[in-house]
Amino acid sequence: MTRAGLPGLLVTHLPDLRYLSGFTGSSAALAITRRVTRLFTDGRYTTQAAQEVSAAKVEIVSGSPAVHAAQWLAAQPGVDLAGIDPAQTTVADLARWRAALPARLRRPFLQPLAAPLVEPLRMVKDEDELTVMIEAALLGCRLFDYILGFLRPGIAEFEVAAELEHQARLMGAEGMSFDTIVASGVRSALPHGRATAARLPRRGFLTLDFGIIHKGYCSDMTRTVYLGQPRAGERNAYHAVLEAQEAAVAAVTAGALCGEVDEAARSVLRRAGFAEAFTHSTGHGVGLEIHESPRIGVGQVTRLLPGMVVTIEPGIYLAGQFGVRIEDMVAVTRNGGQVLTPAPKALIEL
Repeated sequence: MTRAGLPGLLVTHLPDLRYLSGFTGSSAALAITRRVTRLFTDGRYTTQAAQEVSAAKVEIVSGSPAVHAAQWLAAQPGVDLAGIDPAQTTVADLARWRAALPARLRRPFLQPLAAPLVEPLRMVKDEDELTVMIEAALLGCRLFDYILGFLRPGIAEFEVAAELEHQARLMGAEGMSFDTIVASGVRSALPHGRATAARLPRRGFLTLDFGIIHKGYCSDMTRTVYLGQPRAGERNAYHAVLEAQEAAVAAVTAGALCGEVDEAARSVLRRAGFAEAFTHSTGHGVGLEIHESPRIGVGQVTRLLPGMVVTIEPGIYLAGQFGVRIEDMVAVTRNGGQVLTPAPKALIEL
């Protein structure tokens, strides 16, 4: 804040707020000056906030916590403006917060940040965060091992997703990171083919993309298996994706540009003739949110730093035929990348 010339900061994005204060409730705002920090929440969280937040004074309010936080910031000595994150603030919210301020402060006091302050901190995980994320990733691998024994032709994709999510809870997950993707047969060509009533085929690919939440942190992994005996073209496509995925994993190291990692995967698929079938970025950051910075995509110039955790998930999608995606979580180290999801990647035939 000092480097940005910012005397005050209003934080309302709940993952940012949790990162800074430890508070895990669903309604809160954090007001920060260079001298003091105050968390505003409502009466539902009186006990919880007292237990979770130790580095900020907690104030229980009725009405909007963000409104009270903005008013409190405006009353602090030496705080003539406060920054807000424009990527996490709606036009309607900003209008409401400004309307609650004295007339002379409504326009100048709350100002959009030129660049986010919390997001760059969250990109680099510390040792404790990495420990939690490793635990989350390994739980995901256990789920994959379990679900392999459940799969059989004729059961609905819904059933697969339900069984996977039920077992996740039994294994201790707080919840799922996102809607579980179960896409079989021709539906495997849908990059985000969430589970439907479609039945698993006797012969065809099945893509499983899922993640769990553990101590607030997300995991994310994808494995594509085959039901029956794959045809030569299907096997070749799978091996091309696997080669691309492993090339990109090998490119993950401190100092590498995100765009270089993306190109490591994309160049393999280009040589294999699947350039047009790879329709999304190679990966993304993951942490308190399932999609965080940095983005592993074409032309991305962010440099990887030790402690970042990214996904590497190239895929190919042939409409009306099939699709294949393989995804790992990878922690950036000084000497390379540490794969956090060591589930088998060789083609599994069921």
